[in-house]
Amino acid sequence: MKVELFPFQKKAVYELRTRTAAALGMYQNTHIPQVISLQAPTGAGKTIIMAALIEDIYFGTENYADQPEAIFVWLSDSPALNEQSKQKIDLKADRIKFGQCVVIEDDSFDMEELQDGHIYFLNTQKLGKAGNLGKHSDNRQYTIWETLENTAKKKADRLYFIIDEAHRGMQGTAAGTATSIMQRFIKGSVTHKLSPIPLVIGMSATSARFNQLVGDTNSTLQRVIITPNDVRASGLLKDRILITYPDDPAKNNDMAVLQAATDEWKSKCDHWRQYCYEQHYAQVNPVFVIQVQAGSGKLISNTNLDDVIAKIEERIGVTFKENEVVHTFGSTATLLVNGLNVPHIEPSEITDDRRIKVVLFKENLSTGWDCPRAETMMSFRHAEDATYIAQLLGRMVRTPLQSHILVDDYLNDVRLYLPYFNAYTVENVVKELQNSEGEDIPTVVDSESLEDVVYVPWTIHTTQHRKEKAHIPGQIGLEEFMPDNAVLGQSQIEPDNQQKSKLEDIDSVERGTENDNLFPLQQPYLQSEPLPVISVPVNTDMEAEVQIVEGEQLSLLPEIDRKGITKFINDQGFLTYVVKTAKIHNYLKSLLDLAGLLTYNMIYQGAKDEVEEDILNMMREYVDKLHHSGEYEALSAKVLEFKLLVDVFDVFGQSIRNDGQLNFTAISDSDIDRELRAADARIGNYGFCNLYGRRYLDIMDVNKYKIDCVLFVADDNCIANLNRYAEKKFHELNDKYRRYVVGKSEKCRKQYDDIVANSDIVSKHNFTLPETVSVKIDLTGKKYDNHLFAYADGMAQIKLNGWESGLIDEESRRSDFVCWLRNPPREKWSMCMPYEMKGETKAAYPDFIIVRKDSVLGYVMDILEPHNPDYKDNLGKAKALAKYAEEEPKIGRVQLIRREKDASGKDKFKRLDMSHGNIRQKVLKAINTDEIDHIFETDGFFE
Repeated sequence: MKVELFPFQKKAVYELRTRTAAALGMYQNTHIPQVISLQAPTGAGKTIIMAALIEDIYFGTENYADQPEAIFVWLSDSPALNEQSKQKIDLKADRIKFGQCVVIEDDSFDMEELQDGHIYFLNTQKLGKAGNLGKHSDNRQYTIWETLENTAKKKADRLYFIIDEAHRGMQGTAAGTATSIMQRFIKGSVTHKLSPIPLVIGMSATSARFNQLVGDTNSTLQRVIITPNDVRASGLLKDRILITYPDDPAKNNDMAVLQAATDEWKSKCDHWRQYCYEQHYAQVNPVFVIQVQAGSGKLISNTNLDDVIAKIEERIGVTFKENEVVHTFGSTATLLVNGLNVPHIEPSEITDDRRIKVVLFKENLSTGWDCPRAETMMSFRHAEDATYIAQLLGRMVRTPLQSHILVDDYLNDVRLYLPYFNAYTVENVVKELQNSEGEDIPTVVDSESLEDVVYVPWTIHTTQHRKEKAHIPGQIGLEEFMPDNAVLGQSQIEPDNQQKSKLEDIDSVERGTENDNLFPLQQPYLQSEPLPVISVPVNTDMEAEVQIVEGEQLSLLPEIDRKGITKFINDQGFLTYVVKTAKIHNYLKSLLDLAGLLTYNMIYQGAKDEVEEDILNMMREYVDKLHHSGEYEALSAKVLEFKLLVDVFDVFGQSIRNDGQLNFTAISDSDIDRELRAADARIGNYGFCNLYGRRYLDIMDVNKYKIDCVLFVADDNCIANLNRYAEKKFHELNDKYRRYVVGKSEKCRKQYDDIVANSDIVSKHNFTLPETVSVKIDLTGKKYDNHLFAYADGMAQIKLNGWESGLIDEESRRSDFVCWLRNPPREKWSMCMPYEMKGETKAAYPDFIIVRKDSVLGYVMDILEPHNPDYKDNLGKAKALAKYAEEEPKIGRVQLIRREKDASGKDKFKRLDMSHGNIRQKVLKAINTDEIDHIFETDGFFE
């Protein structure tokens, strides 16, 4: 494959390959038809998974022999889906040859049986009453039913029939017809003289839909299930779908809602442009998708298209150019809308046409269409059309870059605006989305009214700051001893010439087409590579005459340098963890991936060579040992006699090693080559056997190095030693170079996080804050001016409980306090640490991060966890905090906090600080909650 599959996709491919082999074997023995169901939610990449399976069947894997004569039939419910699937295979499956994919054409296809080694694409429309494939004619000797029946009878050992059950875009009779046609291949059809296909592989988003398709068949059914959590964690889908509707339609009519949607789209364009510029990606160019009403009489649409385009142009301050606005209406003519030529385009062409900014459509985008660039949608349809809208949303949730955005969380949302809906009818959209995409959608779906917005972006790039108290004449503030425009604790290093030139050169940076910059140029926030932390000395002992004016007071607190604080935190590489329920990769793969990343990103350029050298030396040392002990010749002879091989299974899942016909036949060159491929696959398919051959090739006996490799891989002790080496080396490299990843691009950091997270159940990472987060606010919350993330005006509205609110008030009264951050649970950027409870490893998310001034470093970061002593997880979380403080020396206070009465009987916060070594050791040795309570009594303190 040209693309690296996600871990959950690789697991699905492996399970499918195992089950297809077992199913073919079962059919050979029993002649009972077999059905395998791939149940995967939206965005799982079902087509990519199936393409990888096809490659594995054609070319073999570490466990299964190749089957180049395999025949695949790919059945879907529309020509558009056929073409989309074929294009994905052509583009992504690099080992599939040109011409190997064949579309069965209605007017020209005529075969007695399908040819070996081909992938045939077929859709249900061609198989209906109106199609010609099922009819004899002067040009057709065999109907499609006869072709498939002949193929199934003669080539059952190599026929794989794939049903892409994706007819969620169909309604009523059309959907029923598609299901009925698909069922013929599973149940057989007396009318069409078709027996049940021996092996059917079905793809579906929900178990209910596939169960309806399979019905009461007698076939043996096996399932491969991809969970929504798998897809959600991959970053393939947006985190949130947010639906906005007007509470008062009379006040906020459809044009007012269109204005809000346009503002949202423009904001998305600005954010994407900023992000792509900083991260050196090609511009995403978000698409504004507008669903208009159907037309009555001679009208193309009952929605006034002229007003729609005029309102958008008015709001963005730009007049559209030709080909920036397109339509997908049934008419293929170019329309004149508000003086602009609006051409027709096929839905499948939208994604790749970088000129397109706005798409007008009615109903035909709900199936067979994926457009990750579709960031904002507006629908003029009425509430009774909830089904169509839900189907479209299912096509819009894919991420443009196929990964979660770390820096700007706002870009992980997709928004839908519905002017003719209300809170009740919006719920119908959510229900329809669940019906079509599965109950547990791998994306959060929520709604808000236009009047009471609850999902908002908070940022560190605030423009207004806290209100200063009145100045006392003659009083001296700390900022008066700092350079102009300086902020306390911020490094006064001028950007270098390269950084200064970024804005000057931005127009010349190629990012796709010249139309990428739709809106007037806005200055990006200047970014730089992390610099050493340089403190700004502050002299608080300077003497000055101060004239006090009664009734006036000056706050000594400077404005919060949110950008500087975030940079400080991110540059430190503070430790955080990812806790998973299962280990995804073996250590060898994780080690090789990590070594490659360190090498290619110039963190440690010798990593890849060092690992390769170590493994080649292990292989050679083993071979030398065999020669030394005199065992080599005997073992080599066993390989050549096919008695010592790597386990490989045939297409029916039977071990080739156990095939008695092979034991008396000397192995051929092609056999040893297959064994070499199997050996290389067992150690990761990273080409170590070829590397070994380049170094130790004997031109007098070219098979000798191949035998060496097979012997090494066939020895279980060698594999065990290799895995132990990989585990040790992986952790060694990660511990040594983790901190250096923080200064690299987001792409590098994301790759690093994925590699490390997939290597262990508990893995170490760098704590990195984004610049913008998308949050759901509580309108009853209190407004704070000292939260790290905030609105553009520097305020953040947050609902805290009594304990939490009191603790923040107490912290903010400290003389060195700067700001605080609510650490949300389970966000991708959250501070996390593992803890044990009842033998299970779980993830803990401390409530607060506090930032204080420091005279040396500029800032120091603390972790505070107010925690009720009645909770059963007290012991586990106390030890987790202590362990964290032990492993992260750069952190400040790490406190477990309770609310107790002080000596005077007042309720106050009692703190246990794990940053103190003696306290930390006591906590780590505690074996129950009573001991934690005792440590609080002896070592806890009030501030």
